[in-house]
Amino acid sequence: MIAFSSTMFGNLFEEDNSSVSSSQYGRGKKLKTKGLELPAPREFTNLSGIRNQGGTCYLSSLLQTLHFTPEFREALFSLGPEELGSLEDKDKPDAKVRIIPLQLQRLFAQLLLLDQEAASTTDLTDSFGWTSEEEMRQHDVQELNRILFSALETSLVGTSGHDLIHRLYHGTIVNQIVCKECKNISERQEDFLDLTVAVKNVSGLEDALWNMYVEEEIFDCDNLYHCGSCDQLVKAAKSAKLRKLPPFLTISLLRFNFDFVKCERYKDTSCYTFPVRINLKPFCEQSELDDMEYMYDLFSVIIHKGGCYGGHYHVYIKDVDHLGNWQCQDSSPGPASQEEISDTDVNLKVPQNEEEADDPLVVLKTILLQEEASQIPVDQLGQKLLKKTGISWNKKYRKQHGPLRKFLQLHPQIFLLSTDGSTVSLLRNHFTQAPSDLQNHEQLLHTLTSEPPGLNDNAGCPHWFDINDSKVLPIKEKDITQQFQGKESAYMLFYRKATLQRPSEATSSQSKIQSSMSFAEGNGCSQHSTADEKMAECDSANSTFELHLHLGPHYRFFNGALHPAVSQTESMWDLTFDKRKTLGDLRQSIFQLLEFWEGDMVLSVAKRVPAGLHVYHTLDGDELTLCEAEVADGEDIFVWNGVEVGGVQIQTGFDCEPLLLHILHLELSGEGSKCEQLVESPHVFPANAEVGTVFTALGTPIGVILMNNMESADEGCWTAIPKEDMKKTFREQGLRNGSLILVQDSDTDDNSVLPKQRRWTNSMNELNWLEVKNFCQSESEEKQVQIAVSMRTVVFDIRIKAIKELKLMKELAENSCLRPIDRNGKLLCPGKSWQLPDTSTLEEAEVKLGSSVGLCPGKAPASSQLFLFFALGTDIHPGAEMEVIVEETLSVRDCLKIMLQKSGQQGEMWHLRKMDWCYEAGEPLCEEDATLKELMIHSGDTLILTEGKLPPPGHLKMPIWWYQPAGLSGHCEDWDHLNCAFSQGSSWRAAPTQGAPDPEPAEVSLLYLGDVEISEEATLVELKSQAMALPSASKLAVQSTALLRVWTVESKRPSRLLRTNWRQLKEYRLGRRAELCLELLQKEEDLGPRDVLLRTQLRIPGERAYSVATDLVWDTTRGWTAGSLRQRVADVYSLPVEKIEIAKYFPEKFEWLPISSWNQQVAKRKKKKNQDTLQGGPYYLKDGDTIGIKNLLFDDNDDFSTIRDDIGKENQKRLAQEKKKSREVQRAQSSDVFSNAGMPTRPRGPEASLSIHVASFR
Repeated sequence: MIAFSSTMFGNLFEEDNSSVSSSQYGRGKKLKTKGLELPAPREFTNLSGIRNQGGTCYLSSLLQTLHFTPEFREALFSLGPEELGSLEDKDKPDAKVRIIPLQLQRLFAQLLLLDQEAASTTDLTDSFGWTSEEEMRQHDVQELNRILFSALETSLVGTSGHDLIHRLYHGTIVNQIVCKECKNISERQEDFLDLTVAVKNVSGLEDALWNMYVEEEIFDCDNLYHCGSCDQLVKAAKSAKLRKLPPFLTISLLRFNFDFVKCERYKDTSCYTFPVRINLKPFCEQSELDDMEYMYDLFSVIIHKGGCYGGHYHVYIKDVDHLGNWQCQDSSPGPASQEEISDTDVNLKVPQNEEEADDPLVVLKTILLQEEASQIPVDQLGQKLLKKTGISWNKKYRKQHGPLRKFLQLHPQIFLLSTDGSTVSLLRNHFTQAPSDLQNHEQLLHTLTSEPPGLNDNAGCPHWFDINDSKVLPIKEKDITQQFQGKESAYMLFYRKATLQRPSEATSSQSKIQSSMSFAEGNGCSQHSTADEKMAECDSANSTFELHLHLGPHYRFFNGALHPAVSQTESMWDLTFDKRKTLGDLRQSIFQLLEFWEGDMVLSVAKRVPAGLHVYHTLDGDELTLCEAEVADGEDIFVWNGVEVGGVQIQTGFDCEPLLLHILHLELSGEGSKCEQLVESPHVFPANAEVGTVFTALGTPIGVILMNNMESADEGCWTAIPKEDMKKTFREQGLRNGSLILVQDSDTDDNSVLPKQRRWTNSMNELNWLEVKNFCQSESEEKQVQIAVSMRTVVFDIRIKAIKELKLMKELAENSCLRPIDRNGKLLCPGKSWQLPDTSTLEEAEVKLGSSVGLCPGKAPASSQLFLFFALGTDIHPGAEMEVIVEETLSVRDCLKIMLQKSGQQGEMWHLRKMDWCYEAGEPLCEEDATLKELMIHSGDTLILTEGKLPPPGHLKMPIWWYQPAGLSGHCEDWDHLNCAFSQGSSWRAAPTQGAPDPEPAEVSLLYLGDVEISEEATLVELKSQAMALPSASKLAVQSTALLRVWTVESKRPSRLLRTNWRQLKEYRLGRRAELCLELLQKEEDLGPRDVLLRTQLRIPGERAYSVATDLVWDTTRGWTAGSLRQRVADVYSLPVEKIEIAKYFPEKFEWLPISSWNQQVAKRKKKKNQDTLQGGPYYLKDGDTIGIKNLLFDDNDDFSTIRDDIGKENQKRLAQEKKKSREVQRAQSSDVFSNAGMPTRPRGPEASLSIHVASFR
């Protein structure tokens, strides 16, 4: 039995709805407020899914797993309001409300009790402290599992559920090292809530566990172990065992790895098996217990579909308590039986008598006979029809029988409608049937309403479901094997002890739900009364529907149809209207909406077709209701004068419906070319136009027209239209949208595309040429030539023929090769992506006809050679690369000499870098004596010739910049003076960077001093001295290196503060590409390792601006808490701590994030080290960050932003839109020119950490 507390439900039926007026309209967006919508009921599985908030599929999958863990669910429900508090008190300042457990209770109760297709997690994610941006961002479910368990442990401190997570999921591992000499055992115990196991190079779960907990690691030879007992280096064996097994074992699969060669992440999609039942005895330290104590049964598999940078999660779950309806589908061959359930979530199948199934009278009578209530709303009748048959009235019956309400009105001898037409019931004489009729109806009723065989009648068969956000589908246990490998594969496994048997009363879903409902009625009857009121409001709200108004003055007629003159937003308005009102009321509402309208107003039903918008018929009869006028929900209404649009008279009706046809005809493939190619172009014609108008549209003489209704030139036969049928209309010829038409000259004989058999020939279906471009240095005027080829043409013949037609020297026959050309026109490596031996055919080489290749001088590289691109570091852009063929055994030093010679550069002050995936110079090739093969340089790679000699091993060469924050108190103020000092005779470079708060300018200037080459053994003081010895720095007249502050530079902005003057540079781990900047101080400083340097700015009351920034040193010895920082700021500015608000500035986003101390309450016990730290998300506080301060005595609003922030955000938005448009243009151009090329990959945004904010309850 489940016991729910009354407060856990909050208001289960609470919805954020507002009333709907009879007519609501506006402009631009939808013209209705959020209406009352009856939530979709549960599907035939009787289980609820969870709605995706945008990117929360990972959260939904984990929550469903916890919900289907009965022991976790019941333990959570056992916590009452006396321990957790009440959601009603969550906004009270002194109330101690544990919001996360309460919202989790509420969600689980909704999943159990409410008849809705999917529950919402909005309230739960709000309790996490997540923003809408966080809800749209994808995260890792394994990370969420740990963070959610941590948040629950923190939330349940001091309650009877404080050990909930520990009791259900906690286990221990013991690591042992056994000395081979004295047999001494060194032990270390680890706790775990989930086990992380390897996937790479492992066949399955049992194999991975064997490697982890059975195999031993031996210490010997050069890798001896120091035994504390022997006090010497000895041979030893290291092993690990499972010491304590939890009731529920969570296993995370390491499917995501990092490729250190390619420097990118990847997902391991190899086959990885796992059993439905696993015996953990071989992996445990103790093995004397009964075997059943080590048996675990699989009950949940979280599946990830996609790659390492994005994808989708769903979950396979075993229904331990039989909460849902499940059936075992028979997949054996043969015709499907009528009792089977399809994959379309339909729980009602076609009756045996097909005539009865097609008769709407029989179907509606059957549904009404099934109802216990004497009458039901008409709209509800339509919903029940959809639910029970899987097809709506409009889709199946409307075309033949009209609207549902009108159909009921036309059969008064069977159906009784209420006076307002909102409810319907059967006449009494239809409740009394003849025995035979009653038997037939009962048989039909049974066929329509009974659960299919297999639902809950197979106790021995496990009940598994696939829960994919809102959708829940039954699956078989054997379907789990499909998730062993591939892009859609298992990612997390959840096992439960086999000895955890559920009591018999717990496995009755009906009794469970009924007991839950009875408890809710006893403790939350107000919720159910509220639900009844909501249902009544929903019934009223369902009387409205949405119309799409297309305004005639905003449309133009061209290309055979109506199109918006400006934009769809300006031309189409959405109107929510009461369907019980009349056409006259609708016209009057539109008149009030369109104040600019003059003259007659005609309302016509329109429809979107492939060619555009087309008007069909006019709505007449102002006294008719919208239902009587057969206006449907979502109908397109064209508002016009009934005659013309934009000065063009409009033809209306079905007869003249515009048809979008695809016309194929032969054209010369290029200027001066004699080769013809097939061209396809779309054209629009009225359906009642004569077929012969095609020649007029193409501007060609009358010839032969062939048609093919298969919508593909690859299928079916082409039929020639006789000359006498040219007067017939397109519709009479059976042409429709998407039909193909072939047009050819009437005098075509041997080259006819239509042989005597009137079948389409494959030779014309394919392009029969290959374009060869001339990349040879010669005086030939020919730039390119088309070679007539077939798929069986040999490559050697193409090359020789191209040399002849391009009128090139015959010597090139022995010294040339063909190379592919990418979508940007760049020649690709002949040995990397396209290997074309002269003896191969185009079919063997997988070359598409109609593509382009380049004829280039020089032979293709041999198997022992590398084809490399290289470019000067000052000229890195696509198309600037040069090419070279070298032996793979060549050293880096010799390769550098060859490239320098070919590029015409001299000197020894050069080195090579490999171009990275961002088309930037990557890491240098430091080992000059190593071969290209040893450094894993491959054909097609691009190397960058970079000026400057690499420093010797153990040394660093770093650019040094001068940095002076403008307007910062306590610093050198005369920034302009420094600029002037170097305006003549100095080569200073400014490095502008993005955004800073007022009053500091949005651009931070960095002035280049020069490069410093220094040993990694040198100290920070020595670096400062060497930097000040640079010629450019001598003009600064710095009195002492103690007055210099050193920062690393990232993205042209100071990043990390280097402190402790006598520390060696190698301890900072700067890297070979590090850049440093120096900041001048007015007095010496000695920052400790726990001191944090922040820039603080006090907001000016009444203005959206800040005063001059000041350096603030914050001692974090007592923790990185918000309370400690607020106290430090209050002390420096002599303000009461309760009268200030602080926020961190993010210059790259032009945003301020308030630093709240609500979760920094004073704790009686010692807090964990990593709890409530500002170093973590979402603040990630570090040296140099800007902190805004607001004095609440004078300024009590919540806004921290400045006018400069508004401008910055607008500029960012504008730039983003421009980039988006630019990408769309490039994509469209690429698609047009190279239709067979793949689409560019979507750029990846930076990854963000996941966090859940929890208040302190200690």
